[in-house]
Amino acid sequence: MSTQPAQTPGALPLRRRGPLSEAPPAPERQVPASAVAKLMTEALEEVHGRIDSVAINGVLVATRDGLVLCGVTRGIEDDGVAAMASAAAGLATQFTSQARVGSPRAVFFEGESGQVGVFGIDADTLLVVLGERDTTMGMFNVVAKQALTLLQQAVAARR
Repeated sequence: MSTQPAQTPGALPLRRRGPLSEAPPAPERQVPASAVAKLMTEALEEVHGRIDSVAINGVLVATRDGLVLCGVTRGIEDDGVAAMASAAAGLATQFTSQARVGSPRAVFFEGESGQVGVFGIDADTLLVVLGERDTTMGMFNVVAKQALTLLQQAVAARR
């Protein structure tokens, strides 16, 4: 008999907890965090000069579970932004699933002083792009996706 409450149709799924003695499944291939951080740092250093600095205020690379790998930012709390990017990516996955629009490609926020975009670089890492104050959302979208493509290409070339 299940101790989990019954779900109503259309409700967000609940996490199911197994017995405490049950070990989580082993990942197929686990790359040490330091190696991933080094790879991402090198890739970001390579592409940073090619990112449109008129529209982009900073970039940050984080793990999907919210840890900072590297970044070029000014005046933000990198650890907090990485954690929120992870939460935003998780919420986007739930939201797009419930809305039946497929897997999310990006999460965008627009504030009074700029924009923030969160993109999946690969299955394990996120790119957070920070936009300048006077950049339109359309221009930010184009430049942020260019930054993502440049970073993905630099990462692929190193693997």
